[in-house]
Amino acid sequence: MVAGAAEAAAHGTRVVLYGPAAELRREIGDSAAGVEVVDAPDEITHFDEPARAARSKPEASIVRAARAVGDAAADALVTTGPTGAALAASLIHVKRLPGVYRPALAVVLPVPGRRLLLLDVGANVAVRPEHLVQFAFMGAAFSAGVLGVANPRVGLLSIGEEQGKGTADVVAAHERLGALDGAPFDFAGNVEGFDLARGEIDVVVTDGFTGNVALKTLEATAKTVVGAIRDAIRSSTVSKLGGLLVRHKLTPLRESFSQESVGGAYLLGLRGLVVVCHGNSSPRAIANAIALSEHGVEEEVVRRTADSLAAAGVLRSGQMPEPSSVPADSVTSHT
Repeated sequence: MVAGAAEAAAHGTRVVLYGPAAELRREIGDSAAGVEVVDAPDEITHFDEPARAARSKPEASIVRAARAVGDAAADALVTTGPTGAALAASLIHVKRLPGVYRPALAVVLPVPGRRLLLLDVGANVAVRPEHLVQFAFMGAAFSAGVLGVANPRVGLLSIGEEQGKGTADVVAAHERLGALDGAPFDFAGNVEGFDLARGEIDVVVTDGFTGNVALKTLEATAKTVVGAIRDAIRSSTVSKLGGLLVRHKLTPLRESFSQESVGGAYLLGLRGLVVVCHGNSSPRAIANAIALSEHGVEEEVVRRTADSLAAAGVLRSGQMPEPSSVPADSVTSHT
């Protein structure tokens, strides 16, 4: 985390690190230029209950950082801490956009030839049709603002492409999305699991349980394929020579499957941008996550999300109360 923050600061980004100050300064060393350190001696671990810990540990680094975003002292939050803690602290301090039912955890899948956004991948195990509809708008705003996709194609993950396929909630969400006029995206209807790797869709919407399973399956498959290619090349002298000949082609292919290029998972639907990275993320992954979040701030993704939800009339009606707790169905994702 520290090395990635220092790398981002070296490119002109203002970075504030929250954590045990003495330890952070010692680790940063001579690369401290452009990095501000705020002492936050406490932490929330994977063994803590997220909502309770986010309230009982006000000096935890993730809580201090989330509060900074909520107070407009920082523009975005990037963390390698537990996803549950990030979600809890964000709901309490960053807060949901008015009229948003639930935030969604979105991941950019490194599909060759396209950057596919998949959400939700773990914040909400069970969802209602109105949640899926809002996820479509959140994902489209992020795809357009951060990934630079004009008029994103949005698909609803199901077991068949026909409109009537899927659970009752998926069918209802399909009907509502299909009936919208003037949405800032192209609704492609239902998509199936194999569509995730075809590179024809920009945003795929689903519930957190299905999305989390799909994400981990794709990640494991990509690693297995890359590993199998590597092992085949190393299997004999002749194949090693052949590997040298195609090395310049395989390197970009391996890079296209790398999560390091996108950094982490994004909590969308909040009043600020929050990025949750793997605990073992490399400095490059952290730096890329910071860069993408900075780009999202510059492109006003949060405002664009709120505007598009309001224009489509899909916000939760009435005055929305501030969240008092983390939804019981919140789960820890792959990050």
